[in-house]
Amino acid sequence: MSTPVDTAPPLVAVDSVTVRYGTVTALDDVSLTLRRGAVCGLVGTNGSGKSTLFRTIMGLVRPDTGSVLIDGASITAARRAGKVAYVPQAEGVDWDFPIGVRDVVMTGRYGHQGFLRRARRADHDAVDAALDRVGMAEFAARQIGNLSGGQRKRVFVARAIAQDAPVLLLDEPFAGVDTTTQAALTAVLRDLASAGRAILVATHDLPGLTTLCDEAVLLQGRVLVHDVPEEILRPETLALAFGVDTTAEVSR
Repeated sequence: MSTPVDTAPPLVAVDSVTVRYGTVTALDDVSLTLRRGAVCGLVGTNGSGKSTLFRTIMGLVRPDTGSVLIDGASITAARRAGKVAYVPQAEGVDWDFPIGVRDVVMTGRYGHQGFLRRARRADHDAVDAALDRVGMAEFAARQIGNLSGGQRKRVFVARAIAQDAPVLLLDEPFAGVDTTTQAALTAVLRDLASAGRAILVATHDLPGLTTLCDEAVLLQGRVLVHDVPEEILRPETLALAFGVDTTAEVSR
């Protein structure tokens, strides 16, 4: 099984990255690329290194060996330029914090506002457009904790859109959301990819891979397979990571 071929320079290039936490190796010689205009699914069991890979791409974890380049530049330079946007898992957010939906999305514009973070008309327009794109414009004044799980996910996707970053990382965006929200977010992500962004989505939703993703990575501390979704979903391929018969789950 081969990695999908693409002739354009990748937006993200992870090269031979190894990350250790003490005696535990979280990532072992991981190499992969994320290309413009594509959604890549990240599939693996809990503890397979998906979160560590995200944190490494974002520059929050320094690899023991290997390197990461974003649009040909270092992670530090990419972060300074706001080139990576992140949509977190729900459990990593303080939903009681007194902040409204509009203000959450506006944090995605901080990199465009300079030291004093004074919002300009372009920032307000970007926030309005992002909220409208995910169907959350009418909830702009709502406190973030007073939304449903699906609505919260939409808000954080709106923040990533407002940031206008070429690279989007999403950690389980469909966990705990209804089918309507999942379909809406899938459509938004496909549109963003069509506009030239590179998108990496960690997901346990195996049946949705073929609708959402152009390619997928099966991760288990190392890259087992990087190929089109149909190849990842072959029972014998999934068994490399999950070690069980996943046929029923894939076909449901």
